[in-house]
Amino acid sequence: MSTPSTVRNRRGPALDVAVVGGGMVGAAAALALAKAGFATTLLEAREPSPWSVTDEVDLRVVGLAPSSIALLDDLGVWTSIRDSRAGPYAHMHVWDAENGAAIHFDAADEGRELLGYIVENNLVQWRLWQALEAAGVRRLCPADVRGFEAQEDRIQLELADGDLLAAKLLVAADGAGSPLRKLAGIETRGRDYEQRAVVAHVTTERAHEGTAWQRFIATGPLALLPLADGRSSIVWSLPDEEARRVLALDDQAFLAELGVASDFRLGRITATTPRAAFPLRLKLAESYQAERFVLLGDAAHAVHPLAGQGVNLGLRDVTELRDTLVAARDAGRDIAAEHVLRRYARRRRSADTLDAMSFDTLARIYSWQSAPLVAARGLGVRLLNRLSPIKRRLAEHAAGL
Repeated sequence: MSTPSTVRNRRGPALDVAVVGGGMVGAAAALALAKAGFATTLLEAREPSPWSVTDEVDLRVVGLAPSSIALLDDLGVWTSIRDSRAGPYAHMHVWDAENGAAIHFDAADEGRELLGYIVENNLVQWRLWQALEAAGVRRLCPADVRGFEAQEDRIQLELADGDLLAAKLLVAADGAGSPLRKLAGIETRGRDYEQRAVVAHVTTERAHEGTAWQRFIATGPLALLPLADGRSSIVWSLPDEEARRVLALDDQAFLAELGVASDFRLGRITATTPRAAFPLRLKLAESYQAERFVLLGDAAHAVHPLAGQGVNLGLRDVTELRDTLVAARDAGRDIAAEHVLRRYARRRRSADTLDAMSFDTLARIYSWQSAPLVAARGLGVRLLNRLSPIKRRLAEHAAGL
C-alpha cells in the first residue's frame, strides 16, 4: 500500500482522492470521503452560483428519495436544505391517458411519513459546496484536467495550467459527457430518445396536495411535482420538434395546452415561469472503473427522468464508494487496488444498469399505441395496483431501502 510520502503534488499536500466535478454528486462524494477521513481535493471548472431564498426557484429540481436524504443528513447538510426550501410529498399518483389505469403510492402504506422531497438542484449543490471547506476538502476552482496517467502507487493528473496533481484514486463525476471517461477509454451504450424535457414552475387552480402527479400521454410522460411554495414543477417529455413548438408558445397558449395534457388534474393552470428544455438520452458506461479510476453519477449512467431517480442513483454510488474505500482502508489495503475498485464497480453497475433498463422498458411500454397493447398495459397496471406486496417492494426500491 502506498504511503502519503509517495504521493507528491505540485499543487499541495499528498492526496488520497481527487474528485473531478462539483455538481451534486461530485460535491457529495468529496464531502463524504473527507468526512470518512480521506485527504480529498475537489476540482471543478467553476463555482456553483450562490443560492438565496430570494431567488426564483431553480428550474431544475430533483425528487430526493429516503436513501439520498439519509446520506445528506449523514453529511450534515440535510437540515439546512430542508429548512431552506424543500417540498415534501407523501403520495404519488400515476395514470395512463389512453386507458385510465392508475397506480397510487402512499407513504402511510409503507409505514413512513413521506415518500421524499422535491428540492432545487442548485440549493443542494450550494449547501454541499459550503460544507466542503469545514470538512477539510481542498477546492481547486477553476480547474481543468487535460490528462492523467496511472502509476504503481498513484494516478497523476495534468491540469490545463501545466500543474500536476497526484492522488491514490481519481473519481470522475464530471457529467454525462464526461471528458475523463473518454480519456480513460471507457465506452458507453444507450440511445437518444429524440425527446426533450420541457421544464417550468406553474401555479394551479387546486393545491398539489403534497402529491407527485404523473400522466403518461402519447407524446411522453408529464410530471407535476410539488414545490414548497405551493406551485408545481413540471417535467414534460416531448418529441424534439414538439418540444420546440411548445417552447415557442406564448404563455396563455402554453397554459391551455398544459392544462389539457395534465387532464386538468389540478384544475386550470393559471401562471407559469419562463420555460427551458433539455435532451433525454440513455447512456450507460461499459465499465465503472479503470486503473486507479472510478466513475460516479451521470458520468456512469444517464437515465430517463420519468422515475425521477437520476440523482438518487448517483448518491447511492457515493454511499457505496465511501463504504468500499473505508472497508479497504480499515483492512490495511490500498484503497485504489483493482480488486477494491472492482467491488464498487460490480455492485453499482449491476444496480444502476437494472434501474436504467427498467426505466427504459417503462418508457417503451408507455409508448405503445395499438389498442390491444394499450388494453394489456392497462390490465397490468390495475393488477399491480392491487398487489400490495409487489407495489410495496417497488416503493421500497425507489426509496433505496
